Amino acid sequence: MRNLRRLAVAAATLSIVSPAAASADASTAKAKAKPLVIGHRGASGYRPEHTLASYRLAAKLGADYIEPDLVSTKDHVLVARHEPEISQTTNVADHPEFADRKTTKTIDGLTFTGWFTEDFTLAELKTLRAKERIPQFRPNNTRFDGRFEIPTFREVLKLRKQLSRKYHRRIGIYPETKHPTYFRSLGLPLEGELVRLLNKFDLNRRKAPVFVQSFETGNLRALNGVLKVPLVQLLDAPALKPQGDARTYGELATPAGLESIAEYADGVGPSKDYIIPRNPDGSSGTPTSFVRDAHAAGLVVHPYTFRRENTFLPLELRSSTDPAGIGDLESEIRQFLAQGIDGFFTDNPDVGREAVDG
Repeated sequence: MRNLRRLAVAAATLSIVSPAAASADASTAKAKAKPLVIGHRGASGYRPEHTLASYRLAAKLGADYIEPDLVSTKDHVLVARHEPEISQTTNVADHPEFADRKTTKTIDGLTFTGWFTEDFTLAELKTLRAKERIPQFRPNNTRFDGRFEIPTFREVLKLRKQLSRKYHRRIGIYPETKHPTYFRSLGLPLEGELVRLLNKFDLNRRKAPVFVQSFETGNLRALNGVLKVPLVQLLDAPALKPQGDARTYGELATPAGLESIAEYADGVGPSKDYIIPRNPDGSSGTPTSFVRDAHAAGLVVHPYTFRRENTFLPLELRSSTDPAGIGDLESEIRQFLAQGIDGFFTDNPDVGREAVDG
């Protein structure tokens, strides 16, 4: 299964898949491919994240893939939210009818206070509206607060199909299972619904424009047996551990760890520091061997997250000391392209497209 998916990974990274390319082996195909521009939560640099408006704009600005983070409702419907706690991304606090649902929960060892998707039915969530998650850095996005619903995964898949037709190119989908162990403990497992919907939309097949990602290792191992599309192991901070795994992410990022990931996955999604770390003053440090090591293990590399605001950029590419000011994101992306990455997550797909094509 994994070897078959490797060919699918290679085909998915091609902008145009010709008959010859479709029959080529993974290494040859990858050499011909342009790095993928992945619209992180859509075009979240310009619209509130995980809204249909954000996904539409991402496709318009040139994203190859759009990325929904998936959580579950009380009635077991997959919806697109960054986290199950929704006070930072919706106007739920403004709804007095839901005031008594504010609570404190522990998720993967961390404590959160707020409102959680698993305590709402889909019908109830649909009465809420999205808002900008980081208004201190993106004040212009707040003008869209209150306009957009929380979309279901089904709605995002339907939109992906519509966008592919509209723009006459294949727009891919890159879902992430968020806190799968937590949701499984509630009797709301994410994996079955994910697989069901991919099957329903004819996307659980080789060469389908799909990657499935997770910060956990266990659910990717389970999905390896039922999905035909590429799987991507996300890597959090080096000292942290995936839920249910004794190893740290730092250990998974070693050559031996990457070889173990290749037993069940086809790619890795590291935070940027694994590839180009930051110096103590915030400037770009010396690139590591991570991309070479991952490629040696047969894995594609899709780092996250590229954002244009100064607070997210290395010191030398900031435009000013204003954290919300706009810096030189294109140059940062080009630094990583020079390291041989196969794609990248960005809140600003237009800048990503220019960096890849320009």
